[in-house]
Amino acid sequence: MSKAKIGIINVTSYMGAEVARLLYRHPGIELSFITGRSEAGKKLGQVFPHLSQLHMVIDSAPGEADLVFSALPHKAGAETIAPLVDKGVRVIDLSADFRLRDSSAYPLWYGFEHPVPGLLEEAVYGLTEMYRSKIQRAQLVANPGCYPTSAILALAPASKAGLLHGDVIVDSKSGLSGAGRALSLKAHYAEANESVVAYALEGHRHLPEIVQEVEAIKEGAVALTFVPHLVPMTRGILSTCYAPSAGKLSAGERGIAELRQIYRDFYQGEQFVQVVDELPQTKHTLGTNICLVYPTIDLRTNRLTIVSCLDNLVKGGSGQAVQNMNVMLGYSESTGLEQLAVYP
Repeated sequence: MSKAKIGIINVTSYMGAEVARLLYRHPGIELSFITGRSEAGKKLGQVFPHLSQLHMVIDSAPGEADLVFSALPHKAGAETIAPLVDKGVRVIDLSADFRLRDSSAYPLWYGFEHPVPGLLEEAVYGLTEMYRSKIQRAQLVANPGCYPTSAILALAPASKAGLLHGDVIVDSKSGLSGAGRALSLKAHYAEANESVVAYALEGHRHLPEIVQEVEAIKEGAVALTFVPHLVPMTRGILSTCYAPSAGKLSAGERGIAELRQIYRDFYQGEQFVQVVDELPQTKHTLGTNICLVYPTIDLRTNRLTIVSCLDNLVKGGSGQAVQNMNVMLGYSESTGLEQLAVYP
């Protein structure tokens, strides 16, 4: 089997660099080009010394490839991707440009009119565990956001089983790499170290993405509050999701056992979602493509409480993108993604 030619647009972003790292030992692909406009002409190892073994020079424009990862900022991604799709190139977009199905949501949440709204109908939402068969046939995959991945994987089994009732609250904590490489005051060491801060209480741009997918599973409206927080670590997301129980489970510890069995049945056979019996920590997923999910019930209030955690740059971003690539190209889903967590 010949190797697929793969390109990375904007390899100088955190997501682009992480895709390159994960693909380094992938036996089924050949990196045909990498771009990064601000660093064009430099060897990749000059920009990212940890990637020096790739021995590649950063180009200023895309070259030929069978499949391209785009790690451009919002809006710029859509403008660059559209011509590639027109040529028949398969694309996995790591920006938000094709995640929302309603084009009218982009001015509200992202501040721009969508440049190619027609492509929204063609794009497949790239949460592999939910849309695997569509991803396999897709030409354009919209890789999910990091927060939505953690929230949707936590809520999907309960939503499918009709267990969510009333208001749903998603409380998420993220490491600073989720903000990207661009300089910002909130990500400065002196500002972020030894401090935890909530932000975007008026509505984070990942909120409509979470609602869109939970409602698609639930087949009905959901009242969902999403509050993100920045914590002084580099990688990781931990989401704690709360919802009143719909009263379909037994009382007491038996109900908790039933809930966990629902989650295990839902994710049976999935390589990258693990339902666990002990509370997970972000360090348990560091560097891996695994999402850990811990479902339980607050017996005092009869409230579902589901904790999930993942590495925001891997399962929350580039790792999931490589997982989707494997599905699209017919490789084993875990190829290139077998690494264990980095600990401590």
